[in-house]
Amino acid sequence: MLSQSDFRRLSRFIEGYCGIRMPDNKRVMLETRLRRRLSALKMTDFREYCRYVFDERGLEHEAVHLINAVTTNKTDFFREPDHFHFLETVAVPTITRSCRNKLVQVWSAACSIGAEPYSIAMVLDDMVQRGGQFSFSILGTDICTDVIQRAACGVFPEDMATPVPPNFRRRYLMVARDQERREVRVVPELRRMVRFMHMNLLEDSYPLQQPADIVFCRNILIYFSKPNQGRVLERLCASMRPGGFLFLGHSETIAGLDLPLEQVATTVFVRR
Repeated sequence: MLSQSDFRRLSRFIEGYCGIRMPDNKRVMLETRLRRRLSALKMTDFREYCRYVFDERGLEHEAVHLINAVTTNKTDFFREPDHFHFLETVAVPTITRSCRNKLVQVWSAACSIGAEPYSIAMVLDDMVQRGGQFSFSILGTDICTDVIQRAACGVFPEDMATPVPPNFRRRYLMVARDQERREVRVVPELRRMVRFMHMNLLEDSYPLQQPADIVFCRNILIYFSKPNQGRVLERLCASMRPGGFLFLGHSETIAGLDLPLEQVATTVFVRR
């Protein structure tokens, strides 16, 4: 079993590296998720694993696998649907009125396997197809390298497509020819509209080519300590254009933080 002392070494590293808190009640979860790494490394116990990671310079190779093992990748298409209604009816029209070149740049932070950025792409492409006079660029990022690779493939379990509006499902999702696979895949045209890259939100700065007009950073800050929440939100604001929109998860708040943000809807904020 994972001892308390080894759990504390691992939890301190995890929070320091990517911000995810690992309180004592997460010890069994961490132990369960790391058993696959012990098997891959042909190790017999967690003491040997921690010795390899922290005392034998194994961290450089193992860090990415450790973080991949502990990240929670819960995601859905059109999760918190009010946000997508606001995106279509308020955020994009506001941005395009003030944007000279009519390019809307969207960043989906902590995007997991890609359901969120593909949902955004469906909304924006539909707006363009209905006569919207703008173009758009969508970036999806996550700290977990495994999910970024899955996101780029655009393949999802069939039951995940249930929240997708029927007209979007017909236009943007292909059903696997082999019915036993019970999978759907995002059509190539939409996949080309979204690019994915690895990113750690605790980095000192974010390697965005241009400031974002719209940022979705939902349901990740709840895993961070209050100081780390503040640091991440400050960096998000620094990566946005004035007048840009920030979407947070419905259980997240900016209360008590001094940020250049003004709330305009439930967990939707404008960068001053």
